[in-house]
Amino acid sequence: MELLIKKGKGERRQSRVSSTLKDKDKRFLWHPFTQMRDWQEEDILVIERAQGVYLEDIQGRRYLDGVSSLWCNIHGHQVPEIDRAIEDQLKKVAHSTFLGLSHAPAVELAEKLIEISPKRLTRVFYSDSGSEAVEIALKMAFQYWRHRERPEKKKFAKLTLGYHGDTLGSVSVGGMDLFHEIFSSLLFETYAIPSPYRYRWPGTRDTEKVKEESLAAMEEVLARHHKELAALVMEPLIQGAAGMIDQPTGYISRARELTKKYNLLLIFDEVATGFGRTGTMFASDQEKVSPDILTAAKGLTGGYLPLAVTLTSEEIYEAFLGNYGEKKTFFHGHTYTANPLACRAALASLELFKKKRVLERLRPKIAFLRSRLEDFYQIPIVGDIRQVGFMIGIELVRSRETQEPFDWNDKIGIRVIQKARAKGAILRPLGSVIVLMPPLVMLERELSRLLEITYQSIKEVSEEIKRC
Repeated sequence: MELLIKKGKGERRQSRVSSTLKDKDKRFLWHPFTQMRDWQEEDILVIERAQGVYLEDIQGRRYLDGVSSLWCNIHGHQVPEIDRAIEDQLKKVAHSTFLGLSHAPAVELAEKLIEISPKRLTRVFYSDSGSEAVEIALKMAFQYWRHRERPEKKKFAKLTLGYHGDTLGSVSVGGMDLFHEIFSSLLFETYAIPSPYRYRWPGTRDTEKVKEESLAAMEEVLARHHKELAALVMEPLIQGAAGMIDQPTGYISRARELTKKYNLLLIFDEVATGFGRTGTMFASDQEKVSPDILTAAKGLTGGYLPLAVTLTSEEIYEAFLGNYGEKKTFFHGHTYTANPLACRAALASLELFKKKRVLERLRPKIAFLRSRLEDFYQIPIVGDIRQVGFMIGIELVRSRETQEPFDWNDKIGIRVIQKARAKGAILRPLGSVIVLMPPLVMLERELSRLLEITYQSIKEVSEEIKRC
C-alpha cells in the first residue's frame, strides 16, 4: 500500500511538471512551421530524453523516431562514440572563431569529407545550416562569374517544387509556394524547370516519357537563358520537402551534361540526401555525377549539433585568389563557422559509417521497406508511394482514380500523424504526404513496427473519411 501511495504522489508530481512545461511553452514560445492557434488548443508533446531510435516524453512514453528528428539523426540517439568525441573536445576548446584562425577538428573533417565526396570537389566552406550552405553556394557562383569577367551570368535556374531552405536566397531558388509565396516580392528572379513529378505529370505517368519531357524542358530553359545563367540548383534523386518526388534514373546525369553544354555551374543540394539517406553516401554517387558545388548538412554530425558545408571545385576556389587590394575575397562567414564540437561530432559520425558498415547494412533494409510498402496500396486513400533508400513519401488523395488531392483544411496529414503518435511513433507530414525517414540504424523489427503504425494510422483515417 505504501508503494502505491508513493507511486501516486510521483505520478501527480510528474503531472504537475508536465503541465507547467506545456503551459510555459504555450506562453513563451513560437514554433517553426506551426499554426500557433492550433498549438495553443492542443495537448503538446514534450520530449525529455532519447535512446537508440526512440524518443521519450516527460511522462515516460516512448516513440519510434520515424523522421530522424527532422531527417538528421543517422546512428540513433545517445551514441557512445559521438558522446565521447564531444566530451573529449570539451576538454580542449568548445569554440574558437574560424575568421583568421583554424583548429584541428575542422582540418581533419575537411580532409575526410573530400575523401568521400564526388570527384572534383576539393574545398570545404563551413556554415551552420542547410539554408546557409545553399546561400553560400549561390553567392560563390555569382561571384565566380564576376571574377571570370562574365558579370552578366548572375541568374539561376531551379526545379519547380524545390526546397533549399528559408533564407531569402535559398527561397529564391526554391519552389514551395505554400511556404514562400508571401515573400515573393523580396526574392530575386529565377528560371523554373518543371520537376519530373511522375504522379502528377500532365498526360502520362510513364517514367521514361516523364524523364524525356522534363529534360527537354530543362534544355529549353538552359538554351534560352544560358548567357545570363550562373548555375542550375537542384536536389539530386529526390526532392524532399516537395513530398519525396523521386527523379528517373539518368536524370541527374543528363542535368550534368546540359550544364556543361551550356556553360553554367551545377549546384547539388544534398542537405537532405547526403550521408546515406538514399543508400549511398551522397545521392550523386548513384550516377557518379560530380557537381561544381555541393551542399550538405542535416546528417553531417549524426544529428547531434548544427553544422553545414559547401564543397566546391578547385577551379571555383582559384577564381577567388588574388592580391589583397583586388578584393576578390569571399566576404561571407558566421560566428559559429566550423564549431569544434560540431566538427568533432561529424568526424565521429563518419568513423561510425566505416566501423559499423552502415551503408552495406542498409541494402537489405531498403529492400525490406520496398516490399512492405506495396501493402499500403490496399488503403483507398493511398495514391502514390515514392522511395529512394530510406526516404519515403506516401501521397494521400481523396480519389485514387482521379488523383484528386485533399483540401488543405482537411488536415489529412496531421490527422494521420496524431494517430501514429498515440500508437508510439513520431511522424511529420508534408501536406497530404506522409514521410518516413527513420535513422539508418533502425533494425528490421523496428522498421516493421514503424510501418505497421503508419499503415494502421492511414487506414483509420481512410475509414473515418468513408463514414463521412
